[in-house]
Amino acid sequence: MSEAAKRTLRTVLQTAVGLCVLLPTVVDAAGVPDTLPWVAAALAVAAGVTRVMALPAVQALLPSWLRTDVPAAGDGALLKLVKAEPGREDT
Repeated sequence: MSEAAKRTLRTVLQTAVGLCVLLPTVVDAAGVPDTLPWVAAALAVAAGVTRVMALPAVQALLPSWLRTDVPAAGDGALLKLVKAEPGREDT
């Protein structure tokens, strides 16, 4: 997956989570009581996901195709081996 695709995927996820911030306004406009527990839960999850996405340690847990930071030294060596393999079309 290209860097542009990784960034796009992460941006879409973060935007979707960010849109959850608008949930109280949607609830008010719909006339639903804003004391419902699911509103608080949705906002808490949105805040949690946004915070976790900002942690550098999360990058180590993500699969290599989804990481957006500079690869670790071990990943760089593996990438060189993969690129050195003749006949690979995906490099």
